[in-house]
Order: sequence, then structure tokens, then C-alpha cells
Amino acid sequence: MIDYHKTNDEDLMNLFQKGDNFAFDELVKRYKQPLANFVYRFTSNYDDSLDIVQDTFVKVFNYKDHYQNVAKFSTWLYTIASNLAKTSIRRKKRFKLFSSNLFKNKDEDLEIEYPDNDIKPDDNTDNKLRAELIQKALSKIALHYREVVILRDIMELSYDEISEITKLPKGTVKSRINRGRLYLKEYLIKFSKDF
Repeated sequence: MIDYHKTNDEDLMNLFQKGDNFAFDELVKRYKQPLANFVYRFTSNYDDSLDIVQDTFVKVFNYKDHYQNVAKFSTWLYTIASNLAKTSIRRKKRFKLFSSNLFKNKDEDLEIEYPDNDIKPDDNTDNKLRAELIQKALSKIALHYREVVILRDIMELSYDEISEITKLPKGTVKSRINRGRLYLKEYLIKFSKDF
């Protein structure tokens, strides 16, 4: 009997390619939340991020035979999610040209809760404000910088993994991360004055 919890991602994907849907279920369990966090940082919209995560897993399911075990499964998965997130953002920008109210952010009052009984109410408020400030600043930097900053600083992927996901040379990745961090810092300083 296979212990899916102890099986690595690549072997699970291999099992799934051979028709084992339980292996796919395990991959979804492992990556649903990290992927949602990753995509939310792109879109700044909770509902959109859930839709994109679902679309990502649908693509994995439908294109399972396209995966080759020469790359890490997570790299392949984040590449799919990243491409879908960028497409979604571009599509929304195009629609905004027709109506500025068409995609009014319904999630401005979205509350992100970090359950911890030891946190005082003031600390919780500070954490929420900090998270909102970071998300607001992230949403302002250009997509090609946002992507690499999220992959490196939030998802904590290596430069090699980011290079594989973005299909960019490692030097370009490092350069974009540095520039992205500078732009992010500028927006954080600008927005922190408003708080």
C-alpha cells in the first residue's frame, strides 16, 4: 500500500500519470494553500486567487502527460499558476478601459485573520495593517518584478527555481528581484505615510 503522505511530489505525479487519482488528491492537499497565497499576492483579490488555483489544478489534471520528471513538480505547478495569474491581471486591465467600475474591488474589506490566541488586539491590528500595506505596495509594482519578488521573498524559492518558472536567465532573475525590492520599498514608504 502506498503512503501518499510520505511520497515526494514527482513520484506522486508519476503515479497520477499512470491513473492514480489519489496521488493527484495528495498534490492538491499539499499545494492548495501555498498556491492560493502565491496567487493572492499577484491579484490582491481573494476570489480571483481561488479561481486561478482551481484553474491551475484543472490544467494539471488535463495536461498531466505534459509533465516530465526532469523538473521539480512545484516548479511546473508555479509556472502554470503564474501564467494564469498574469493572464487574469492583463484581462482585467483591458476590461477597465471599457468601464472603470466594471471590476471595482469588492474585497476592500477583506479580512485576513492570523489565528493566534497569544496575540494582543493591538498586535493583531498592526499585523493586519502591515499585511494590507505590503499587499497594496505589491499590487503597484510591474508584473515582471512582482512575480520574482513573490517567488523569492514570499514563496522562498531558489534563484534556479525562479529561473525555471520564469524562463529567464539567473542573472536577469537576480536583477529583477533587486529592482522589484527597490520599487516595493518606495511604495511601502509612500503608502506608510498614509497610515
